[in-house]
Amino acid sequence: MLGSILSQGAQADCKDNPGPGIDWHGCNKQLLQLENADLAGANFSGAFLSGTRFSGAKLDGADLQMSELVRTSFDNADLSGANLEKALAARASFKSALLKGARLIKAEFQRVNFEGADLSDSSIEEAELMRNDFTSANLANANLAGATLARTIFRGATLTGASFKRAYLYWARFEDTDLTAVKDLTQAQLDMACGDERTKLPAGLTKPKNWPCGED
Repeated sequence: MLGSILSQGAQADCKDNPGPGIDWHGCNKQLLQLENADLAGANFSGAFLSGTRFSGAKLDGADLQMSELVRTSFDNADLSGANLEKALAARASFKSALLKGARLIKAEFQRVNFEGADLSDSSIEEAELMRNDFTSANLANANLAGATLARTIFRGATLTGASFKRAYLYWARFEDTDLTAVKDLTQAQLDMACGDERTKLPAGLTKPKNWPCGED
């Protein structure tokens, strides 16, 4: 136990070369080219990673909690089981990334692109996800309880078993989306969201009169 505590508090060597299990916590690693790098299990907690390119990288099990990810690219990266709790991101891209079982609890992401990403079984509770794009993403069994999802796009996303308990869905876009198997969605939430004639609703909920909403 004592060894684990000392390891967590130890000073990172920010000059270490990238590799599996690298400890760059709290380091300034902005604007790097790390495409296709093997960084599995790396510690990036509290690191500054804005503008860095992780496209195609292996980041499974990586710790990115409280990291800064402005315009950072994770396209096609493997972030399975990664921890992005309380991470800050703006205009970052996770297109077609693998985030199965990842933790995004209380993350603050604005205008982040998750198009085609796999976030199945992920934990996204209480996250601030304003204007994110989940077009055609897989969010099966994801927990979005208490998340702020205003103006976020879910067009064509897989949402089977996803929980929207207490989620804020003002102008969330569900056009051409199957909601029949989502959990904890209420009529009040649906009334403030957007959909169209191709949106499929859960039993007991009805199409709001304001649909379709038009362009934002």
